[in-house]
Amino acid sequence: MTRPSRMFSVAPSLPPPLLPLRELAYNLWWTWDEEAADLFRRLAPDLWETAAQNPALMLGTISQKRLEEAANDKGFLAHMEHICTRFDEYMGGKQTWYKTIHSAAGEICIAYFSAEFGLTGYLPIYSGGLGILAGDHLKSASDLGLPLVGVGLLYQQGYFRQYINRSGQQGELYPSNDLYHMPIQVQRREDGTPLTIHLVYTGRQVTAQVWRVQVGHVPLFLLDTNLPTNSREGRHITKRLYGGDLDMRIRQEMMLGIGGIRALDSRGILPMVCHMNEGHAAFAALERIRILMARCNLSFAEARELVSSSSIFTTHTSVPAGIDLFPPKLVDKYFGDYYPLLGLSRDEFLALGRQNPKDKNEPFCMAILALRLADQANGVSKMHGEVSRRLWRNIWPGLLEDEVPITSVTNGIHLRSWISGDTIAPLFDRYLGDRWHKESSDPGVWQRINDIPDEELWRAHEQCRECLVVLARQRLRAQLERQGAATSEIGMVNEVLNPESLTIGFARRFAEYKRPALILRDSESLRRILTNPDRPVQVIFAGKASPDDKHGKELIRQVVCFARREGLRRQIVFIEDYDMTVAHYLVHGVDVWLNTPRRPLEACGTSGMKAAANGGLNLSVLDGWWPEAYQPGIGWAIGCSEEYEEPDHQDEVESQAIYHLLEKEIIPLFYHRDDGLPREWIRRMKAAMQAICPIFNSDRMVGEYCERFYIPAAERYQHLAARGMARWADSP
Repeated sequence: MTRPSRMFSVAPSLPPPLLPLRELAYNLWWTWDEEAADLFRRLAPDLWETAAQNPALMLGTISQKRLEEAANDKGFLAHMEHICTRFDEYMGGKQTWYKTIHSAAGEICIAYFSAEFGLTGYLPIYSGGLGILAGDHLKSASDLGLPLVGVGLLYQQGYFRQYINRSGQQGELYPSNDLYHMPIQVQRREDGTPLTIHLVYTGRQVTAQVWRVQVGHVPLFLLDTNLPTNSREGRHITKRLYGGDLDMRIRQEMMLGIGGIRALDSRGILPMVCHMNEGHAAFAALERIRILMARCNLSFAEARELVSSSSIFTTHTSVPAGIDLFPPKLVDKYFGDYYPLLGLSRDEFLALGRQNPKDKNEPFCMAILALRLADQANGVSKMHGEVSRRLWRNIWPGLLEDEVPITSVTNGIHLRSWISGDTIAPLFDRYLGDRWHKESSDPGVWQRINDIPDEELWRAHEQCRECLVVLARQRLRAQLERQGAATSEIGMVNEVLNPESLTIGFARRFAEYKRPALILRDSESLRRILTNPDRPVQVIFAGKASPDDKHGKELIRQVVCFARREGLRRQIVFIEDYDMTVAHYLVHGVDVWLNTPRRPLEACGTSGMKAAANGGLNLSVLDGWWPEAYQPGIGWAIGCSEEYEEPDHQDEVESQAIYHLLEKEIIPLFYHRDDGLPREWIRRMKAAMQAICPIFNSDRMVGEYCERFYIPAAERYQHLAARGMARWADSP
């Protein structure tokens, strides 16, 4: 789909007293500030819901009459003034963590590259955990006051929308995003014209327009090639996230890495440090080298030393299928003219992306390219660091596995984005004060959770579970109506799920190694557990399979069909089209978060952290982040860190362990009541919050990246520049 060359939009005009609403609407700060969200909700409650809680869309569709009423409403204006004062104080950022702790670092700029960013549900340029993590990274960078900018791509259709047909099969829809009703703005030059950059693909120039998303203090620049001046092939580069074949993938990654560096350069933003979030962004390092060579008269070796010293690479996968590999001929197609710009022969260039540089048949690997061009590399949990050193040890043949230079920084979550703003956050505000989000990594802050009365915490959690049940029923009803189900079947929706039953949640990408159907393995054992009239249990599933993953789609079909079995329709639900909105309801409302990856293939997995922050208890294989967090009394471990040679045997042992834990420990604990409350369960909820929140949050994570990687990288860059390499920022 080509964007029209000229568009006319009829939108209401904000009265002068309401002009601050526009700045608030176009800064995503309000997405993690519940009071700011309440301001927009107050402006037009019904429209707020129909506009999908998107203030940019809301301000573009609200009636002029309502705006005039609000402009004369002293109560609303006082509320707005209060929010604007808080916003101005936040954006002033005089006492941020970075300015307080690292003021001596001087003027630096950190560029964070990622193929996807999950910032809010109405900006659908993410597919899953990688993007959500990137979004939380930007939010915490803003909260901490880091001098960081984000770089990504603006996809016309984003990731696919999922639907489930009557046979339980996943289908994909690709609606186009309405960019002009999203909280993004065209980045413009000083003369007011849109900022664009250019790349050449096989002799044909492609233009990309630069858009800007403001994430608190942090700007995120997104490149968009869907322009009338481009060919159809050029326009499609930013059509879909992870869409198309290898040819499309390499073109997208050229735009992200090479185009991203050029976009920053055109803005006068000269990053001293670059952080490549996964191998998709590895071409950014090559473009930095090329520019240094051209502007500073450096050799490839000299420019590479400067770039490598100031580059960080984070890998997020333990599975070979998640790594981009390009045939040498495809690299030749797009980089044949680029080789000489780096002063490299074809073989020298291809060697940068090969484990064995001498193997001319080995494909070009983006993760290897990033590892060779970044002095600092890390996995996303301690265990994933070990797995990554084992996976990539052949790149350093002279080193022992423990000596491989890949470390780890365990992921975390942006607490204010993921803790329920309606129920749990107000409790924290009342009993912990504002330190729970301003000093979230201080364990002492979280000890005050014990001050929350059991009755209040349990009531808040039950409200979240009720909201989850309502959402599940709404989604199921809409699904059945779309499928043309019988009226009697649709009428039974209100009997699906019980807002008082023990609720287990499983939501993530449906892939074989994540084993979403493990709990279904012994159907009779599961049926006995779910249908116990005295202690009922229910399971809510959600998740997408990659469009080309037939096995993942089959797993979805198995779950959906199992949920339709006679006698189980009220106890199991699959919510279609898993996104950030569904994720919020799930992590807020479940009692138990189930995680069943085949160890050791889970890199981290942050959804369990989100559930724990809201009072959910984890039931998980000891993989990813869980080995670092697990201790008796805050959740349950499936197995004892065993790794099996026979997958079928592993599945049998671990599925039986799930049933045993449910029947012998989890269910009795949940239903044991003292004065109407599950006191021991609540005690564990509090213990989990106290153990997990101060460690597995993105403020700690970003602070760790800053102190271990960003500041040292900037110092290395400055040191090398001082030795005679002209700093990029000082180049003509």
